[in-house]
Amino acid sequence: MTDRRLNELNDEELILEFQQNDTLHAFEILVQRYKNPLMNYVYRFLGDYETSSDVVQETMIKVYKNKDSYKSIAKFSTWIYTIAGNLARTEYQRRKRRNIFSINSYGENDETYDIPDEQYRPDVLTDSKIKDKIIQAAFKKVSGAYRNVVILRDVQGLSYEEIAEITNVSVGTVKSRINRGRAQLQKLLKDIYNE
Repeated sequence: MTDRRLNELNDEELILEFQQNDTLHAFEILVQRYKNPLMNYVYRFLGDYETSSDVVQETMIKVYKNKDSYKSIAKFSTWIYTIAGNLARTEYQRRKRRNIFSINSYGENDETYDIPDEQYRPDVLTDSKIKDKIIQAAFKKVSGAYRNVVILRDVQGLSYEEIAEITNVSVGTVKSRINRGRAQLQKLLKDIYNE
């Protein structure tokens, strides 16, 4: 199949082409279509660019290795967001456990160590970057179940039905969680938008 023809296929047709004919270019097109939206989704969940990039890369590797486990009964976007969401939650839990450490044990084998200061990076000096950081911090404070659905709906623009499939809960539960998550975010962000 020609490259031009491949670019015209929808996601489900591309993964089918990749499954049946092992067409690497079909996979590459899927990566191009999803790398930025997934990065945005995972970043909103984790709040760290480098770690989010690793999670997105791991998502793509899982899609590549497990291409045959995708079944066309669900949308491809639902499948890939489920993979990315599961990996992001796992990473979030891992980081949460790792962040509990003694400051005395940090660099104890190295006489000249510095604790990295992430707070005063040059890229947060502009107003929009500062607000983005505040929003990201607020996202981190929202309960995990609520945060996930709010990001999928408000940042990624997925339908309630798609979110229900990804999270494996009813549409009613999705709507309820979105409302509660938005309410939590609104409380956390009330000062930033009252300026």
